[in-house]
Amino acid sequence: LSYNVHHGEGTDGRIDLARLAGVIRAAEPDLVALQEVDRLARRTGAVDQPAEYERLTGLHGWFGAAMPFQGGHYGQMLLSRWPLHEPRVVRLPGTPGREPRIAITAHVETPGLGRLRIAGVHLDAGREDDDRWQQAEALLEAFRQSREPLLVAGDFNARPDSRVMRRLLDPATGWCELTTAGAPASRIDYILGAPCAAWEVEESRFLPQGVASDHPPVL
Repeated sequence: LSYNVHHGEGTDGRIDLARLAGVIRAAEPDLVALQEVDRLARRTGAVDQPAEYERLTGLHGWFGAAMPFQGGHYGQMLLSRWPLHEPRVVRLPGTPGREPRIAITAHVETPGLGRLRIAGVHLDAGREDDDRWQQAEALLEAFRQSREPLLVAGDFNARPDSRVMRRLLDPATGWCELTTAGAPASRIDYILGAPCAAWEVEESRFLPQGVASDHPPVL
């Protein structure tokens, strides 16, 4: 599942982590990448949101900070049905003075499928795509030598016809989109897999957006 949780704030202006956790639990995911997570930031009541998401979903979790923010940190989170091993932050390039961008990654040992790697991403949101372009190249380089089948899930801030997504999904990269069934043409949230031959999609869904966040969850 990929889900931009908008620092816990729904489209109704309410901060409600229990509501978001309910959406996550209802989807029954094995692996989750969350974007826009606060940790101890003043704007969201200095709550340790990563700890709350772990508690409310019952999943293993790890938070990666993109930057210090309002007395705490702001970044991304991975949740998993199984323990997350060797988690780390991958710093992505970008224009100085803009919001810093990262990928977070870990591997899991799954019953039946063996060892997998998951990466959560949140690329630059600027109108011009120069930073996103550099970040896409950095992602390809960072995970080029992944020894495990790879899932890259998150908010790419790029539409399917953009040069950024065309680059990531070029057949030469070995990456492919796993979330195409029923996908809106205007989407910017994706789950990608690499190498393509390692993955067979049984089902993919864009879940109803509702009011919990300003993005739909992608399963």
